[in-house]
Amino acid sequence: MSHLFSPASLRSLDLRNRTVVAPMCQYSAIDGFANDWHLVHLGRFAMGGFGLVILEATGVTAEGRITYGDLGIWKDEHIAPLKRIVDFIHSQKAAAGIQLAHAGRKASTPVSWNGEIIKSPEGRASVGYTEWTPVAPSAEAHSSDPSFTLPAALDLDGIKGIVDAFVSGALRALAAGFDIVEIHAAHGYLLNQFLSPLANKRTDQYGGSRENRMRLPLEVTKAVRAVWPEDKPLLVRISVSDNRPDGWQVEDSVVFARELKALGVDAIDCSSGGFDGGAITPVAHYQVPFAQAVREGADIPTIAVGLIDEAKEAEAILAKGEADFVALARGALDDPNWALHANHILGETGYTLWPVQTNRVEGLDRSLKRRGFAS
Repeated sequence: MSHLFSPASLRSLDLRNRTVVAPMCQYSAIDGFANDWHLVHLGRFAMGGFGLVILEATGVTAEGRITYGDLGIWKDEHIAPLKRIVDFIHSQKAAAGIQLAHAGRKASTPVSWNGEIIKSPEGRASVGYTEWTPVAPSAEAHSSDPSFTLPAALDLDGIKGIVDAFVSGALRALAAGFDIVEIHAAHGYLLNQFLSPLANKRTDQYGGSRENRMRLPLEVTKAVRAVWPEDKPLLVRISVSDNRPDGWQVEDSVVFARELKALGVDAIDCSSGGFDGGAITPVAHYQVPFAQAVREGADIPTIAVGLIDEAKEAEAILAKGEADFVALARGALDDPNWALHANHILGETGYTLWPVQTNRVEGLDRSLKRRGFAS
């Protein structure tokens, strides 16, 4: 059996393989509610053989959404439509995760394809358009781009409210039946803003030294772990590097990951970047070294992401010990059956990973003499 399609366990959760669908914002919700688009978008990956499907960045508060079109989990009414998605993912024998998020100063940004729609009151209502003043560690905008609003700096009561919101989000995720919660501390969003000296200009206990800048993300993690069941895994997604010499560095992430592990985090989802001016060339597997550095430096399982597309190359990442799981986003959009196809490429001749309703594919392959029937 290949490394990629060998089973894996995180706490009591058994994953059928080590393929992951990374969170992908769809900007298609109204007032945070999941709908048919989200069900079909996510359900097809479970049908496509992936081991773990993680929902998009889901706002723990209304003002924590990146856009007005993001999913939310800030009220109990959000639970039922999320549970519908979880139940379908489970019916296809995949695990379901949700990324709990707060966008901080990158919140209240436009949905690019709704530019014309929101010019009329009727159009704005049809997509749930709203705008608000974001919050952040410091009162500095993400960039000079007019899409980003000048945020208000969080006071200590506001910071406590953020911790409480993540806890409430985790409890609602539990009620919806999710197997995994992933805390979003990457991509220049709120928790990443606290970590990075590029955004955190505070002079109190939440700013200045690395220890202080880690304080809020660690408080959130500790509080979520306390309410998330002991038998369920907890992940954290981090930007391992800001990709700027004056920002957060790989060595900072190793220290942070050690602290997260001590708090009961089970794996680190390793991405990078998210701040204005970050420079890195996106080529195939460009972020895999970040997963390897955290895995080796903090002795914790990692998820590798970043333009991973070829099955044999994904297999090599795991075989070489660079990561423990491989996640796809755009590659999964391009081919929702990527995991099914990769399994055959890596030598599987059977069709047990395919949903029973797709058994005609085996006959197709036999007729075309491909995959396991190739002469």
